[in-house]
Amino acid sequence: MVTAPVRIGSYRIERLLGIGSFATVWLGYDASLGARVAIKVLAENWSHDLRVRERFLDEGRLLWRLDNERIVRVHSLGELPDGRPYLVLGWADRGSLRDRLARSPIRAGPGMRLLREITAGVAVLHDHGIVHRDLTPGNVLFRSRAAAPGAEPESGHVVIADLGLAKALAAASGLTARAGTPGYMAPEQDDPLAIVDQRADVYGLGRLGLRLLGAPPGDRAEQGVRLLDGVPPLVAEVLRTATARQPADRYRDATAFAAALDRAVAARPAWRGRRAVGLAVAAVAIAGLLAADSIGARLSARPGVAADPAGRISIELPALWRAAAGTWAGPPGLAGPSDPALVISPDPVGWTVDSTAPGAFVWLARERAEPLTPAGFVAARPHSRCSAAPVRSSRLAGIDWLIAGYTGCRTGHASIVEAAGLGPDGAGLVYVQLTPPAGSGPAFVDSLLAGVRVRPA
Repeated sequence: MVTAPVRIGSYRIERLLGIGSFATVWLGYDASLGARVAIKVLAENWSHDLRVRERFLDEGRLLWRLDNERIVRVHSLGELPDGRPYLVLGWADRGSLRDRLARSPIRAGPGMRLLREITAGVAVLHDHGIVHRDLTPGNVLFRSRAAAPGAEPESGHVVIADLGLAKALAAASGLTARAGTPGYMAPEQDDPLAIVDQRADVYGLGRLGLRLLGAPPGDRAEQGVRLLDGVPPLVAEVLRTATARQPADRYRDATAFAAALDRAVAARPAWRGRRAVGLAVAAVAIAGLLAADSIGARLSARPGVAADPAGRISIELPALWRAAAGTWAGPPGLAGPSDPALVISPDPVGWTVDSTAPGAFVWLARERAEPLTPAGFVAARPHSRCSAAPVRSSRLAGIDWLIAGYTGCRTGHASIVEAAGLGPDGAGLVYVQLTPPAGSGPAFVDSLLAGVRVRPA
């Protein structure tokens, strides 16, 4: 039994957070700041092992150097009266992924989003020449943040923790001790002479993906990848590649793994599996998920506005929404050349697999052999599992919109909106399919449509 200290430095100790192989973690409270922190103390039985002590201190140095919101932050380093070092870390008050998985299964959409966020955190490490070497559900933590519209009630900001095994790549080979957690550890980590680089973390990400999206821990990827309903089929191949036995057969780093995930999501028929929307359409080829703070630079000259690369269609983004750009050839029977399209949502990639998330698909169609009319386009998209509201029209920002609303849907969405209009100066037909945030009304729909801008080719 571990006896709790009364204080560590200036912090009053409230309770034990966890015990690991090399350290004990306590929850500390600073009364003057009204702040809680996690305090990681080197275990007493390792205090005289200079190699372990140096590894412990290395973790503090790495965290201080990184100083990134996706990685657990270090505030200070100290030493107990008995000489043992300790790290004062940011407290992840929403627990770990291990805790979350133990409480209940995670659905496909949230699971995809979590895997993408975890991958973004590992990419930060790789960009700084660091390999983690122990990516497990216990080392993925959650910190409170303001919930975005449509977010899971229990969601929090993902942070990567426990860099005690992390190594700079230059020092990650040659007589390194066996390190890692069985089930998530790359095969080469069993070999003390092996070169351990970013591809070991790619293996860990693949194993986390299998755990999040359907396969229980301990199943070998070679025996087949069984994923949850709603996960794009090509994701199975991405996870199979990530967990290849030979490092050379995996993705080179977390960034390459993330790009492969995005391509797998984009390659699926984007709404064929969405029960709430139910459109039998071809895939929207999403070019890439763009971070909210890069929309202004990469999609448009104006912050808060998303546009396709050619600038033919743009839309003002609701607060906290992001965008992905791509193309669509049109619905069956009216398919033609690929025309510019946008997916906007708090999580554009997650929207394609999560039938409860808000979002919108925006498409600008060029002429087809058969003329496209707003009335014909909207009428061709009924939703049999919803109650239809009266069709209305509205002129917003120079476009005469025909708007069909559906409520009381027996799907994940409370409501669905189909809207179409003709762009000015022969720009073409503009089509918007919208699943509004829960509790929003016609004002949200009109505000979003008023932010659509198009220009002729």
